Amino acid sequence: MNDVERLRELVALTFDLPLEAITPATTQDNCARWDSLAHLNLMLAVEDAFGLTLTVEEMAAMTSVAAIARRVRG
Repeated sequence: MNDVERLRELVALTFDLPLEAITPATTQDNCARWDSLAHLNLMLAVEDAFGLTLTVEEMAAMTSVAAIARRVRG
């Protein structure tokens, strides 16, 4: 499983949504469950799952699955 697929699964689990609902185009603006608390939970889960330490600025900028995937890939 590649990092994007792992990330999609993580987002789906964090937001309690079906995997099919999560694509790289999923954003804070088009996902009703992606509120500020869910965003924080997702950022913590991303750090844990991918062994990252994110800055506050990075967390604030990662408002789409595509943006998070870019950071995960390095």
